[in-house]
Amino acid sequence: MGAQTLDAIQLEVFRHLFTALAEEMGASLKRAAFSPNIKERRDYSCALFDPRARAVAMGDHMPVHLGAMPMSVSQALEALGDLAPGDVACLNDPFRGGTHLPDITFIAPVFWSNMGKDGASHSETQRILGYVASRAHHSDVGGIRPGSMPLAEEIYQEGLRIPPIRLWEGGRRNDGVWDLIMANVRTPEERAGDLSAQLAALHTGATRLREIADKRSADLTLSAMDALVEYADRMVLEGLRRIPPGRYDAEDWLEDDGFGSGPIPIRVALTASDDGLEVDFQGSGDQTRGGVNAVSAITSSATRYVVRVVVQALLDESLPAGGGSMRHVRIRMPEDSVVNASPPASVAAGNVETSQRITDVLLRAFAKALPGRMPALSQGTMNNMAMGGIDPRSGAPFTYYETVGGGMGAGPRGAGLSGVHTHMTNSLNTPIEALEHAYPFRVARYEIRRGSGGEGAPPAGSHRGGDGLRRDLELLAKAEVTLLTERRTAGPAGMAGGEAGAPGENRRIRHGEEEILPGKVTFHAEPGDVISIRTPGGGGWGEPETDLDE
Repeated sequence: MGAQTLDAIQLEVFRHLFTALAEEMGASLKRAAFSPNIKERRDYSCALFDPRARAVAMGDHMPVHLGAMPMSVSQALEALGDLAPGDVACLNDPFRGGTHLPDITFIAPVFWSNMGKDGASHSETQRILGYVASRAHHSDVGGIRPGSMPLAEEIYQEGLRIPPIRLWEGGRRNDGVWDLIMANVRTPEERAGDLSAQLAALHTGATRLREIADKRSADLTLSAMDALVEYADRMVLEGLRRIPPGRYDAEDWLEDDGFGSGPIPIRVALTASDDGLEVDFQGSGDQTRGGVNAVSAITSSATRYVVRVVVQALLDESLPAGGGSMRHVRIRMPEDSVVNASPPASVAAGNVETSQRITDVLLRAFAKALPGRMPALSQGTMNNMAMGGIDPRSGAPFTYYETVGGGMGAGPRGAGLSGVHTHMTNSLNTPIEALEHAYPFRVARYEIRRGSGGEGAPPAGSHRGGDGLRRDLELLAKAEVTLLTERRTAGPAGMAGGEAGAPGENRRIRHGEEEILPGKVTFHAEPGDVISIRTPGGGGWGEPETDLDE
């Protein structure tokens, strides 16, 4: 049978079925995971793709993961050819559709055949319904520092790099490759548990998709996928056409790359027209020695996120969870730049820090196109902490990774939230109980940084930015510590006359003496040292008061 036409009600039913499938994949991954970073912080993402590798549905997970996933699926299929039943592709290579090395992606095809009441197949061949994918941030994938988020000068120092490979083939695990991965990480038992949880998420998604096809037919299911992608693309174009035609420029800066280079500019020019939107990053800084380089998948992901947010605001209606193919958005990225790095650039912080700055500069540009509609800048950093050593309680290695929430920028409709993850991250702060149970840490202080959010401009009715956090971790063991943070010299800008939020601070407290640390640093810590992370507040929002007699 050919493609079938769906009415609006059928399309909405399928939209929710596919979204629920992706959400259930995430719930399965969370329940089965071993590491606190995945189980507690939910640093994972799951998605459904059609047979043409177009995103159909995504869970309410990590924008930086989800926007890059279509490139991962396309790269895997290009490298490996058709995936057969029982195959699972695996990759983390940032230059082959990945983001940074700790993010490992699994991709599996989903096949369906018509089964009669007797259980026998009534189709000579199985039909592919699409692909399910799961991505999770692993707390260690090797490299020169525990946690695999080091201050590195090339990607080879950051950890094990996995090009697209079949980790399972015909349902059988490739034990040679599996053993190779486990031999190159510091915590192989935890890695094995988390990777197995990702496999479980694929099984959940595949099972649900086949159930949908069993109940509603494969033809209708495939037609619904096509219709949802096309519907989302039409909505994106309609939203973009509500932007006044013209060119809108903006720029912002990364403070440094950890090796003395900085500030590093990120520039964008938006050109809105009846055909859609061109996003040109020409003029952005060259790729750097340090790991703030973003690969093309990251820049595409951040652009996809911001366009989606802006379109939904303009239409006052949510896009389908997949967001469409974004075929009406054309992105230009200069080669060998901080927004489109080439091998062997180090890229660990490009995923977590540069993605946030790309988001900020895009919001600044859209604010010129749509005055009074865009929010102030949020904290603009993920406040990355990575550390590891030997846990004295077990004598075994431990690796810890976390991002810490901060202030959300205020907007025209209200104040920013405090102590939350914003924009390209959508994770949680690890609960104190989970931290102290899993690691040789004691949480010495954990509180909101009152007053760190920027004030809105008068008159009354303007809005204040959210406040940042302060979290002090006392180490109970020796550890190698890496911090990758931004917005330490200047806080996030306000919008429409609002004040900037307070910048963040990194400190080490030893014997009561506080030492101010750089935004990006690696150091050795002793038992009793306290690592104090104080995150930025969000910018304020408010139109300045004008004198009507002037």
